Amino acid sequence: MAQQHHEMTGTGTAAEATGEALAVHLQDQATEFLRSLRLHRESTTDAQGAEESLEAARALRRAARRIGAALHTFRPLLDPQWSAALRPELAWLSGTLAQEHAHATRLTRLLDALHRLSGPPSVPSPAPPLEAATTAGGRSTPVGTTHDAVPAVGRRSAGRLGRPLLERSRELGEGWAQHQPPSTEQPGSTTRTLTVGAAKAAALLERQLTLARTRAHSTALQALGSSRFHAVADSIALLASEVPFSGATPSLEQLAATAEADLAEAVEALPLGRAGHPYNAEALAHGLHAAESAPDAQDAPWLKVRSLLRLYRYAQEVVEGPASLEPRLREASHALNVHREAAAAATAAAQAARTPRIAPATAYALGVLHADQRHEVEAARFAFQRAWQHETVGTA
Repeated sequence: MAQQHHEMTGTGTAAEATGEALAVHLQDQATEFLRSLRLHRESTTDAQGAEESLEAARALRRAARRIGAALHTFRPLLDPQWSAALRPELAWLSGTLAQEHAHATRLTRLLDALHRLSGPPSVPSPAPPLEAATTAGGRSTPVGTTHDAVPAVGRRSAGRLGRPLLERSRELGEGWAQHQPPSTEQPGSTTRTLTVGAAKAAALLERQLTLARTRAHSTALQALGSSRFHAVADSIALLASEVPFSGATPSLEQLAATAEADLAEAVEALPLGRAGHPYNAEALAHGLHAAESAPDAQDAPWLKVRSLLRLYRYAQEVVEGPASLEPRLREASHALNVHREAAAAATAAAQAARTPRIAPATAYALGVLHADQRHEVEAARFAFQRAWQHETVGTA
């Protein structure tokens, strides 16, 4: 392979070493792609085989992402026609395979958020003091009885607010909250109205996202059996044995530095000043204002940074190895992953709230869920801002 690359480039030892490092990375990922494809085809239809099939699809997607990222970052070193033709096909394959997992993760996130929002209060009510209070008539009465200083209506309100929001979800057939205590609220109470709305919101989300996941699964199976995918697999099989170089001589470090510069430029365009505080009310208000006109407008710059950060991470894997990424950069990447998941979950909640003829209580519960996920978006931006600023200070 080294001799073949030397003949193609006509350069010395440094360029040859550069080509060899890139070739090893691409061939490793191509081998992983083909291995995952074989495992996916060999998976059976029973429960264990289904899980193996999903894991094989995830490995297939990871390999496709890394190959596509290498073709993008190190494209001056590779045959331009070959890489330009293969890159969009790998992006199509990776995006198609990611949809099923994305819908499943989104449903889990939303149902977990409903559990969290509807659970008992995290701070327990203080216990009444042991000493007795003296009433106006001079009688000594334990504090906490009907004669103490706290109005009875206040005690009833505190008890009502402390009850779980989803305490009757079992009666509505929701298996995700079967162990909630039974309701003792009077008919028509606010808590009961919210309980019914949250349970129906969970059922609506489960129906919609399970249907979306089923469709994504069918789409992925159709894609893996299509002639378009077989053409991609053939190209990857050739890549596993031979990497078509262009003959150019830039180093891997130079191209990785370009990827880092693109990332830094995109981060400079982010409103990190507004991300300096968690649960940013200004950004949240902007998100609600833009929900109808441009729902993805405020998230698009952050999603762009996430893509560029992933390209830089993969470039570092080629140059220095998989274990070379600094912990702070991993934290920044994790924060942007959470940002994307929370933003997508908020969009799913908003879309469910637009379902025709749903009850007002259901729409209200979905609105609370949407606001909760937008708060998660703001918290993720805050976490990224802290990780990135620490990274910048540490490398300055």
